[in-house]
Amino acid sequence: MCPPLGQDMIRSHRVYRQLADALAQQGIAVLRFDYYGSGDSAGDSAELDWARCRTDMVTAAGELRARSGCTRLIGFGARLGGSIALNAATAARLSELLLWDPVLDGSQYVVALDALQDALRADPMRFGEPRTYEDAAGQWLGFPVGAGLRRQLDTWRAEPLPMPVRVFDSLPPTAAHDWNLLLGDAVNVTELPTAASWDELDRLEHAILSPDLIRAVGDYLRVAA
Repeated sequence: MCPPLGQDMIRSHRVYRQLADALAQQGIAVLRFDYYGSGDSAGDSAELDWARCRTDMVTAAGELRARSGCTRLIGFGARLGGSIALNAATAARLSELLLWDPVLDGSQYVVALDALQDALRADPMRFGEPRTYEDAAGQWLGFPVGAGLRRQLDTWRAEPLPMPVRVFDSLPPTAAHDWNLLLGDAVNVTELPTAASWDELDRLEHAILSPDLIRAVGDYLRVAA
C-alpha cells in the first residue's frame, strides 16, 4: 500500500489502516510502509525524494513477497501514492494497480499545491495577519518540500502501463480529471458516491474517511481472487 505524501498522508492514514485490516480479514496479505523521510521512517520531510520513494516501494513489494510467499502482487495508492505506484509498478513486478484519486500530472499538481499554500498563508481563520512569502516559502501545507522533489514532481506525468489499472474516483465533479487521457482506454473506473475533500482548505485538519472506498476495494478483490 503506497501512501501519499504530506497532508494527504496524514489525512488518509485512518483509511489506509482500516483498508489494510479489512483486506487482512479477507485473507489477503497486506503490507503498509512509509517512504524515507515520511511517516515513521527515518529521515526528515525535506529529504523526501521521488526516486527514493520509488525504490522504497520496490523494496516493500519484495518484502511482501518474501513474507507472504505470494506470486501475484497488486499495488494500491492514493493521490501521490498512486503516482509512485504507477512509476514503480514495472520495477516492482506488480500484476495490477488499484488507485484512489491518483495524481497523473505532476506539473499541474505542483501548481495546485502552490495555490493552496498561498491561500493557507493568507487564511484569516488561521492567522491574524497574512504570513510573509518568505515565512511560507519551501512548504506545502505545513510540510517542508525540497527543491529536488519539487523539480521531480514538476517533470513527472503518468503513462499507460501494460497491466490492469482500476481507478477509484472520489473527486468532486468540479475537479477536472480524465483518467483515460493519461492512463489509456484500458483503465477501469469505479465511481465512489461520496467525494473526498483532498483540496479543500477549510477541511485541512479533518481526516478523510471513505467507507465507500474500503467497501469497493474489498468487493473488487473478493471477486478478483
